[in-house]
Formats: sequence, C-alpha cells, structure tokens
Amino acid sequence: MTTSNRTFALVTGATNGIGLELAKCFANDGYDLLIVSRGSGLEETCEMLEGYGVTVTTCAADLTRSDEVDKVCQAVTDSGRTLDAAALNAGIGLGGAFVDGTALEDEFSLIQINVMSTVQLTKRLLPAMVERGEGKLLLTSSISGTTPIPFEAIYGASKAFINSFFYAVRNEIQGSGVQMTLLLPGPTETNFFHRAGQDETEVGAMEKFDPADVARDGYVALMSGHDTAYGGGHSVEYEAEVLNRMESELQKAQRHRLISAPGSAKGSR
Repeated sequence: MTTSNRTFALVTGATNGIGLELAKCFANDGYDLLIVSRGSGLEETCEMLEGYGVTVTTCAADLTRSDEVDKVCQAVTDSGRTLDAAALNAGIGLGGAFVDGTALEDEFSLIQINVMSTVQLTKRLLPAMVERGEGKLLLTSSISGTTPIPFEAIYGASKAFINSFFYAVRNEIQGSGVQMTLLLPGPTETNFFHRAGQDETEVGAMEKFDPADVARDGYVALMSGHDTAYGGGHSVEYEAEVLNRMESELQKAQRHRLISAPGSAKGSR
C-alpha cells in the first residue's frame, strides 16, 4: 500500500504517556502519523512508530505559544495529506495551593496548553473535516474536569472547560459526518503527577491505570463512534457519572481535597 493511500493522523503530546500509546494505536491500524511534542524524544518515538510499517513525520512545538500551535497546523498543511484523525492530547498539570503556592506564569502556561492550544487546533483543523463530511477528533480531558480540584484549581478548571467545549462543539456539528470523542482518564501511570509536583499527595502516590489501557479505551471509542470514553474502566465512569453528579460542588471539592492536598500521601503524614 502506498503512503498516499493510507489514512493520516495527528497526535499531540505523543512522546510519552497516553499520547504515545494513542500514537501506537493509530500506527497499529496503519495510520501514517504526524507526531508533536516539545522536542525531547521525538526522533526516538518516530523510529519506534515507523516499526509498525507506517510513515511518521515529527513536529517540535511548544504549545504554550500560539505561533508554535500555528506551526503544527502548518505542518499538517505542508504534509499535503488529508487529515483523517487528530488526537489533541497534549496537556500538563500543576499542583499546589493557589494562594502562596503556584506561580501565575505557570498557571498561564497550563491554560495555554490545556485550553488555548486545544481551542486553536480545533478551530483550525475541524472545519476541513466538516467540509469533507468525515474525520475523527479525540480530545483528551480528565475525570478532574467533572469536579473541583483543591490544590489543582487551575488544572481542574482547564479540564472542565474542555468538557464543556467538547459537548457544545460536538452538538453544533452533529450530522456532519465527523466523529468527536472525549477521553476522560482517571489517575494514569505517567510522569504527569511528578511534573505537577504531586509526588507527596495521595493521588500522586496511589496505584494508577496503565496508559496503554487508557489510550485503548479512547481509541476504541473514537473508532466505534462513541462520544465519551472513561480511561481506566468502570471505577472512573462511576466516579464521573454517579458520585460527581450526586454530590454538590462543595462536597466534591472536600472529597478530592483529601487526596490532592500537599502531604496527603500516607508516607508523608
């Protein structure tokens, strides 16, 4: 099969964690890939994915900058390919108290990556899919978007934005032929919590879900036409669809505080 006859997918945050596993899912199904990260590990990831017998293009981009997000869009254009699928997966966390804890510049960076880059990429990539009447778009959010998260206030709010944004846009384009899927992972075994400074929190220290399983949940949902995937299985779905719908915002915030507060990990008490 020639490259031009293969399907083509974009994956952001593709060099580790859920993004890497999503890229593997696409490659395993014969998708050529455009993979995006800040740069570290891109070439190694490219070489590994090419082992699936697909063509892989890399784009090093810092998604905290709008012009770098445009660079990703330009890389799609420069490929000369029809973009059949996109997994907008890049995201970061940030732990600590909002008052006298986290730095405003770090919070702005989180908002730029988790919110602004997702909106910008969706705005640039989705219209062509709608015009064609086909395409697949996966947004990686989090179960954190269904509840207030003390000591991760900006992260939780960023994912709540993505959830609302997803369902609104999906409703607007219903009947267009484009499939949109929202992936809501539970705590997943990646370097996410370490980078967020949450090693000494209960949620940072607890046993987590395998990123390969989480990515597979999202990928299968995308390919089978489901709007939502709860990465991690029934316990994640139960928390999002039962507990977080039954309790008030105040109750949810207090429940999550017990596992997200600094020093809440058992070994830190």
